[in-house]
Amino acid sequence: MIQSATSNNPLYAHGTPPRFEEVTPEHASEAVPVLLEQAAADFSAFEESVESTWEGIFERLRELTEPLGYAWHITGHLMGVRNSDELRAVHEELQPKVIEFFTSMGQSTATYAALEELMKGDSWTALDSTRQRLVEKELLGMKLSGISLKGAEKERFNEIQKELAELSTGFSNAVLDSRKSYEMILTDLADVEGFPETLRQTAAAAAKENGHDDATPEAGPWRISLDGPVAGPFLMHCKSSALREEVYRALVTVASTGEHDNKPRIDRILTLRREKAQLLGYSSHAEISLATKMAEDVDSVDALTAELRAAAMPKAKEDHAELVKFAREQTGDADLELANWDAGFWAERMREKQYDISDEELRPYFPFPKVLEGLFSITKRLFDVDVVAADGEVQVWHPDVRYFRIKDAKGEDIASFYLDPFSRPADKRGGAWMDNLIGRAPLSDDSLRLPTAVLVCNQTPPAGERPSLMTHREVETLFHEFGHGLQHMLTTVDVPQAAGIESVEWDAVELPSQFMENWTYHEETVMGFAGHFETGESLPKDLFDRLVAAKNYRSGSGVLRQLYFGHLDMELHHRYDPSSDETVAEVKERVVSFSTVVPPLAEDHFECSFSHIFAGGYSAGYYSYKWAEVLSADAFSAFEEAGLDDEAAIEEMGRKFRDTVLAQGGSRHPMEIFQDFRGRGPSTDALKRHTGLV
Repeated sequence: MIQSATSNNPLYAHGTPPRFEEVTPEHASEAVPVLLEQAAADFSAFEESVESTWEGIFERLRELTEPLGYAWHITGHLMGVRNSDELRAVHEELQPKVIEFFTSMGQSTATYAALEELMKGDSWTALDSTRQRLVEKELLGMKLSGISLKGAEKERFNEIQKELAELSTGFSNAVLDSRKSYEMILTDLADVEGFPETLRQTAAAAAKENGHDDATPEAGPWRISLDGPVAGPFLMHCKSSALREEVYRALVTVASTGEHDNKPRIDRILTLRREKAQLLGYSSHAEISLATKMAEDVDSVDALTAELRAAAMPKAKEDHAELVKFAREQTGDADLELANWDAGFWAERMREKQYDISDEELRPYFPFPKVLEGLFSITKRLFDVDVVAADGEVQVWHPDVRYFRIKDAKGEDIASFYLDPFSRPADKRGGAWMDNLIGRAPLSDDSLRLPTAVLVCNQTPPAGERPSLMTHREVETLFHEFGHGLQHMLTTVDVPQAAGIESVEWDAVELPSQFMENWTYHEETVMGFAGHFETGESLPKDLFDRLVAAKNYRSGSGVLRQLYFGHLDMELHHRYDPSSDETVAEVKERVVSFSTVVPPLAEDHFECSFSHIFAGGYSAGYYSYKWAEVLSADAFSAFEEAGLDDEAAIEEMGRKFRDTVLAQGGSRHPMEIFQDFRGRGPSTDALKRHTGLV
């Protein structure tokens, strides 16, 4: 090896739990170039002597790339959860070189020739179906990596790949910096009248952390940021329309002006993606995206979108009309027209009145430790595994991070995961995600390397002596991310390239996560963990009933909003030509007229913070949420049909779900796995029923 065997750099410790507390930007600056040089040398040797066998191609490639992948993966992870100027600078310097190496691997004629040779004769028939599937996917992946390009076209393709990676990182950093740069300091008690106690505590704690040493929840000052756990409740509970307007306008213009403006990056990203598609012989980036997904083509996505839009649009119009009527009745203003920043406030008031329920009434019954217990309990019930706290056994990147092990029915370890639950707007990007830190793989001594997942949320943090008191939506998010983690951790596939979420088509990967959300409305599950954080009193039955009754409150608006995001994504990546006279803003106007009831403000540039499609993996794939929701709703309906009150039936169905969807990962096509579980192909009926659209 090139690096010193005695080096203390934690990024060289491939195959061991990462030493997160020790990793510095300097470690990445030292280790990644060394590991890159080693991987490049090993790959050159591989190309000179590649054998057309599974072991000769796939196993050798995995072995030579994993040390570099380990170091670069940890560096990227820390960019999301422990961001700093120093780390950004190192990442920005190294990323083009890493991209260049992996792009060159995807364009290796020696590898491609070996794969084609492997598909011939006895070598091919000797492979099992999982490995055959992976060979076919690898060949397609190499085609999409520009294997067929020569000369100037290949050079241009590689330039595009590097520039797109840089633009993606720049986009994400701009969103983080733009959100971080905004604050509203409230000092007048009248301005926080009606604030829930949780919001006052969170806002006062934020003020204290930002220089207002005397801040208290009772007397202020209170710091309002664009962080989800603050901005969302603020827009629902602030009585001042003027203050709501300021925060709302700041939210919808994140990263759209000044030094953080992402509009030029969006233009450039769309231009480069289209150019890349044309170099590869496709007419649009969407066609490239769908080449590796479950949906057959853009027409299939459009058909699903149209079907759900037809069901959601009338409901969304009803939702808005009811909200306007309610606001007029409450204010006595018969001519009142709701501004965009008023909708959240009045929707929360109407929900409180119709269902006599609010997030703040529920929060005390959803303390984070109890919710975790409930999540692990339903996991045990469904899948017969135990989740055991193992804090202190490994290093973590922040004191809030927890570590757990998963044990099977025999008490043996089968997986582990880190959980980073709370919002930290100063250095942690928003949203929630699961990352497959370490994948399941057989080792040379016939033992198994066990999978490790990272689960990241951005829920309301603890305040003072109080634990994190979660909204129901935050409970759903936690269950959602754990569903992703379960597919990674409960895999039984021993081919690393297909274990867990590896090689699962992108539009099927949300199935387990969205499936788990259903249990947050299941009475036995919720009543098992919902207890008042101070008194221990169980969630009152009538309050749970009201929660369920309110489940589909304004569901038409919610579904339509998701379809709007997916529609815009597909328009930009399939029908929009960046070289034409049409602009991104005009494309958005066209989509708005078709997919919204209440149009956004003229200055609304939410796309400038739409990290899913411009800095994540969802470009021409945002529809995947609804596509997978069809699958997850239909899967949960199997439990409904078996009988949610029938313990034996639930356990049997849970084991079946584990043995198919969770266990088989990317070893087979997701439609085959779904049909094995459900006994038929998917139907949209359950989704429409679950969301109140029928």
